[in-house]
Amino acid sequence: MNIYVLLKRTFDTEEKITITGGRIDEDGAEFIINPYDEYAVEEAIQVRDEHGGEVTVITIGGEDAEKQLRTALAMGADKAVLINVEDDLEIKDQYTTAKILATYLEDKDPDLILAGNVAIDNGTGQVGPRVADLLGIPYVTTITDLKIDGEKVTVVRDVEGDEETIETTLPLLVTAQQGLNEPRYPSLPGIMKAKKKPLEELELDDLDLDEDDVEAKTKTIEVFLPPQKSEGKILEGELADQVKELVSLLHNDAKVI
Repeated sequence: MNIYVLLKRTFDTEEKITITGGRIDEDGAEFIINPYDEYAVEEAIQVRDEHGGEVTVITIGGEDAEKQLRTALAMGADKAVLINVEDDLEIKDQYTTAKILATYLEDKDPDLILAGNVAIDNGTGQVGPRVADLLGIPYVTTITDLKIDGEKVTVVRDVEGDEETIETTLPLLVTAQQGLNEPRYPSLPGIMKAKKKPLEELELDDLDLDEDDVEAKTKTIEVFLPPQKSEGKILEGELADQVKELVSLLHNDAKVI
């Protein structure tokens, strides 16, 4: 089975975001594999181990993204591809990302493509479905279970607290939701093997793409942090007095009633 995983390098979840000159400051920041993409990598490895085949992880970025690809290889993926756009594109939107990934994949005959449900930085959840649409294959998002029987695929997807079971066929793209599996930690032998696994580096020219082909469809007007929240207030005294004080605060200070 020909399996691909779409992977993104994101800020560590513990990282404090700062903005300098209207842009997110990445100097000295720690980066990780997008946590939802870890579920995708783990599921890809399990599918390969059950059905055979090969797992290739792909990311778009600069040389720094090699670290996250090597981590995925240490988890058990077979190959990695870095589409290096560091010198070509300063800012990408979801259309740009999907166009580049779909162009790479269009002649690879993928049976299964996995991606994270969302990226924890932008959180749009668009890239996976956009790639599937460009490739003309079906997709199912926010999956929590995946079973493959020949060409038939049964998936369970999260639908805001409930679940939905869908039957479809390969080739297929799915996006992984929390609960799909428990991603493994790279072992020491896995880390050592990852150093020798193939990591291919491509540029837009290698895909017969130029900047006009992948021009962003959106424009970032402003980047800013959310307003700092004021401290909360604890009401004291009898319940009736607390209710009166709360009503007064909502009316006079918050001006919401």
